[in-house]
Amino acid sequence: MGAPEDVTVEVKSWLSNNWNPELTVGEWWETLGSSGWAAPTLPAHSYGRGLSREEAVRVQQTIVEFGALGAPGGLGLLLAAPTIAEHGDEFQREQYIRDIVTGKKAWCQLFSEPAAGSDLAGLQTRAEADGDEWVVNGQKVWTSGGRMADLGMLLARTDPDAPKHRGISYFALDMHQLGVEVRPLREMTGQSLFNEVFIVDARVSAEAVIGGLNNGWAVANTTLAFERAGLGAGGGSAGGGAATPGTVAGDLERRAGDFVRGVGQRGAGAPGGMMGASWKVLVELAKQNGSVSDPSIRQDLVRLHSLNEIGRYMSMRQKALRASGSDLPGLGNLAKLSMSQILQLTRDVGLRILGPYGTLHAYTSEERRALEEITKRPTDAMVTNMALFAQGPRIYGGTDEIQHNILGERVLGLPREPDENRTKPFRELPKNG
Repeated sequence: MGAPEDVTVEVKSWLSNNWNPELTVGEWWETLGSSGWAAPTLPAHSYGRGLSREEAVRVQQTIVEFGALGAPGGLGLLLAAPTIAEHGDEFQREQYIRDIVTGKKAWCQLFSEPAAGSDLAGLQTRAEADGDEWVVNGQKVWTSGGRMADLGMLLARTDPDAPKHRGISYFALDMHQLGVEVRPLREMTGQSLFNEVFIVDARVSAEAVIGGLNNGWAVANTTLAFERAGLGAGGGSAGGGAATPGTVAGDLERRAGDFVRGVGQRGAGAPGGMMGASWKVLVELAKQNGSVSDPSIRQDLVRLHSLNEIGRYMSMRQKALRASGSDLPGLGNLAKLSMSQILQLTRDVGLRILGPYGTLHAYTSEERRALEEITKRPTDAMVTNMALFAQGPRIYGGTDEIQHNILGERVLGLPREPDENRTKPFRELPKNG
């Protein structure tokens, strides 16, 4: 692929020949996904085009600006597809990735557990062999999109006699089978983005082991690297189109054009989707209510802009390094830490700009309409929603403390904390050990 402008021209030309708002969402995503434009960072053998992240963002922007429906969003495209492209065999790439890029199947991530805390390798969900299948029992928590998922990226312990990092396998789990129960968790924002999942005697085929038996820790670290890069500052948009992929939402049979808001327009989406536009929103609010005259608010707005720009430059630097066959160790961890910092600063300066109005928040659509009718301030909800959401990114995808440990030990070469539990058989470890 040539210059970035060439990518834009090629995408526009392709859209001119293929976009039709009268297609169903499923038909359109089949066309988009099979062309390689739905997930252009994937390798060519995995329904991608081998583009850089920056080029992929340009592709997404071009699709939106053209007025077409974007690629299927969610964790399938963000995490499952690139992980399977890297660790899966040819059968698994065809079996799973095609259904992801064409929106036929939605995915969730079944990693975290109540008893493991931030020590992911301490997971206790177990999978026991039964012929050509594995029988899974355990509990997962903080599962984004669990209620809408067709498949789950499951980590389960397959060898309790191995040390805790070595006896884990990575499965593609059918979420619709008996024995898998998903319960929503209501968050302080009023939404239920996360869920807890109870697994009792669920079954998964031996063909659904991704990356080899007992090699799940290495595969999981690949998934986490994609997660941190995707969530981090400068990571681009993982939001995808306005329609929801998978069989549960029911969007696949609907008209594709109904999900296009208009040329160049995007929906607000989840709180994290406001990151890119947060600075401009806050500047406009500060101008409207006069708080922009406060030197400390002006200083924080400049600081927020600077952090966003640094994240963008960091992404560009990584692209240049990769083009020369090099890399920047710890970039994903740095990007996630930067994102946490940006969201916290957005929370703090946003509430200061709103003043007393920052104490008002609506948790349902009805409440929001009533509040906007009284205050005549529809943009305030974006700021208060972000303020409530900002605590989450410091925890999910690996806490900020975990990111600091990784950077210290794996990038800077600092000595690890003494930990005999890394070499003991897992079954001999104390609970949470």
